[in-house]
Amino acid sequence: MKLAIRNQKDVAAGVIYVVAGAAFSLGALNYRLGDAARMGPGWFPFWVGVLLAAVGMATIAGGVRSNAAPETMKRPELRAMAWILGAVVLFGVLLKPAGLVLSLLVLVLVSSRASHEFTWRGAFANAVVLIAFSVGAFIKGISLQLPLWPAFLA
Repeated sequence: MKLAIRNQKDVAAGVIYVVAGAAFSLGALNYRLGDAARMGPGWFPFWVGVLLAAVGMATIAGGVRSNAAPETMKRPELRAMAWILGAVVLFGVLLKPAGLVLSLLVLVLVSSRASHEFTWRGAFANAVVLIAFSVGAFIKGISLQLPLWPAFLA
């Protein structure tokens, strides 16, 4: 019996799940695992990694089934990936000096450029919602010690 990949997207996603799950599980081995009665700090990430790898194996199996819907992978959009990665890097660099509000604004506006349906109005509306949620959840909710605004404005 010949094993053929019918759904490339499922197989690729499954491989990503298996690799991520294996990495989490292997990383968790650096901590004490313990047992079910006395769980150590490595217990939860180890078993989450195992479960993620199992889901990945099931996804791969679904992609090679003979009755799987045939689907091919498109070429990755490197330009969109660069916009998103750049936005995340900018957020990390700007967080301390510029504060949470301006850093999130930059994150959303720059990462929105990756979309084919980009509009400044939509990106700004998304930024306002994300900023309101983040300030409420992280600054007010759990009292995360982050600057809200740049030091020269505070």
